[in-house]
Amino acid sequence: MDEDNIIVLNGENGQEVRFEFLDLIEMDGDEYIILLPEDQDDENRGEVVILQVEDVDGTAESYVDVEDEETLEQVFALFREKYKDEFDFSD
Repeated sequence: MDEDNIIVLNGENGQEVRFEFLDLIEMDGDEYIILLPEDQDDENRGEVVILQVEDVDGTAESYVDVEDEETLEQVFALFREKYKDEFDFSD
């Protein structure tokens, strides 16, 4: 992993979680960040995390879970199409 592409976020228990930044996708006026967790077990290897970007105060942003399954699928479909020649996606 390229250290320049590493994002560290605070997890649910306050622990730091490291991700590789893959892309920022815009859809319907919202932005979504696509991340690859740095520490994945074999069962979840290659699964990405999609978070919605929210503007906090014009100078900072936060990332929130996307609850809507349809939105997640649409964002992932855009990501998949954009990187179809760079990544090996499995269904």
